[in-house]
Amino acid sequence: METTNLTTLVIGASGATGKELVDQLILRGQHVKIIVRSLAKIPDTWERNKQIVIIKANVSEIGITEMANYLNGCQAFASCLGHNLTLSGIFGKPRKLVTNAVELVCRAIEENSFGNRFKFVLMNTTGNRNKDLNETYSFGEKLVMGLIRRLIPPQPDNEHAANYLRLTIGQHHETIQWVAVRPDSLINESKVTEYELYASPTRSPLFNPGKTSRINVANFMARLITEPDLWEEWKGKMPVIYNR
Repeated sequence: METTNLTTLVIGASGATGKELVDQLILRGQHVKIIVRSLAKIPDTWERNKQIVIIKANVSEIGITEMANYLNGCQAFASCLGHNLTLSGIFGKPRKLVTNAVELVCRAIEENSFGNRFKFVLMNTTGNRNKDLNETYSFGEKLVMGLIRRLIPPQPDNEHAANYLRLTIGQHHETIQWVAVRPDSLINESKVTEYELYASPTRSPLFNPGKTSRINVANFMARLITEPDLWEEWKGKMPVIYNR
């Protein structure tokens, strides 16, 4: 499969899936910029790797001009950003962590002339419906998901982030193309295994969830960025990924 050499800016790179994504991009010969709040959460080898540029900053405190500077020289952007699984991470501020980051990056791209079209890959969740495909829930799923949406802030944050790409950026933006990757229950594995891709969930994310390894999510995201044919297949869509 033909691959493309790109420089990708990654946020959420210090998280479990973000680390895997950076490694997958590096394995494919790519150059990566990462934005991290703390160097303590990233592998020591990254600081010595000439393919990686490390930017120490808090995404929630970055302005449009600053983000545009970080995006300069990049052709792709990937977000593995998520809320920490702690009480303060789930219920504290910023509640729109992912949505705000998506809007920030898109505005930075729109308001600056980079001279290229950006690929935007967002890690999302099977708990978020793709309304472009009229995906439906059972009555029980609607009831439980409604409660989750009201009580657990990361759920509406993930939904709003994907909807910003789907509705505001849309399918025919001049400079931004996007894919929102939807894994099911995330698990840790040490190596890439076979996985399956679908346009919509094939099982209930609430009552019959599948499993997706973080390294498989990272592999798929890296392939989207570097393989033109795969990108053309999934751009403007929200593919679901399960371990086989």
